[in-house]
Amino acid sequence: MANRQRSLIALALLASGILLEVAASGQSLESAGHATEILNRFRAIPNVTYVTANNWEAKLDVYAPRDAAAPSPVLIYIHGGGWVGGMKETAWTLIMPYLEAGWSVVNVEYRLARVSLAPAAVEDCRCALRWVYRNAKQYNFDTSKIVVTGHSAGGHLALTTGILPASAGLDRQCPGSEDLKVAAIVNWFGITDVVDLLDGPNMKEYAVTWLGSMTNREEVARRTSPLTYVRAGLPPIITIHGDADPVVPYTHAVRLHEALSKAGVPNQLVTIPGGKHGGFNREQSVNAYAAIRDFLSKHTAIKQDTAAAEKKP
Repeated sequence: MANRQRSLIALALLASGILLEVAASGQSLESAGHATEILNRFRAIPNVTYVTANNWEAKLDVYAPRDAAAPSPVLIYIHGGGWVGGMKETAWTLIMPYLEAGWSVVNVEYRLARVSLAPAAVEDCRCALRWVYRNAKQYNFDTSKIVVTGHSAGGHLALTTGILPASAGLDRQCPGSEDLKVAAIVNWFGITDVVDLLDGPNMKEYAVTWLGSMTNREEVARRTSPLTYVRAGLPPIITIHGDADPVVPYTHAVRLHEALSKAGVPNQLVTIPGGKHGGFNREQSVNAYAAIRDFLSKHTAIKQDTAAAEKKP
């Protein structure tokens, strides 16, 4: 009964978020009704503990299709907030298109700086990926069709989750024998060079806070920077970034795109002209989702599954 109540609460939270967006944007209640109908097709299993570290339980939410005839593609969503804030419960605007397409969604929280400094968030998200592998049978996940995504710091964590080699030494929080591969990464204006944000013209308070006063902070920053791990054989990566972003420099996206291209990794940079740190208008968002759909269809085995992922709720 308790699990059932938690599931209903989780679905209610998503539905209430939809209704608020509808009210704010002037859309019809028909849109909210359609979204609620989608949610009713899913089992919601909220606040599953996937790892305990520093006496803190890291939790995730699972949204799994009720009547899937075969294992479903999986979206792992990682929220943003500069590694110092944010919460998984704000994720519905991004995950809804994938729910509509029939995917399972795993919505992840992780240790913020107030709980543990870097590289804790990176370690936690790798543990979340391992959890997906280890629980694939129970939730009917297709581990050959895992896509990791997130915004801002969540984009950074989506990248590190999907590209870190075992040799990076950041899987020790939850060791295992699984080969942690993902089918693709969707990076929404994520940080790609943490060192760049610690000093100089691009210094950001959130990055300085995440690294704290550790004496080897530049070494840790390099270990947690996606650009450090660019190499041949990585999964396809699509990046969406506004060229007027004041929070995460647009140059991070450009440098990642150039490095991936040089390494022969399938990738695409979708530039939002004049775009800030998210908050894109409807046309920009629809175009971004269409690019994501086409990219996944071209570079992964996830074909018709992504048909609805061009739409922004």
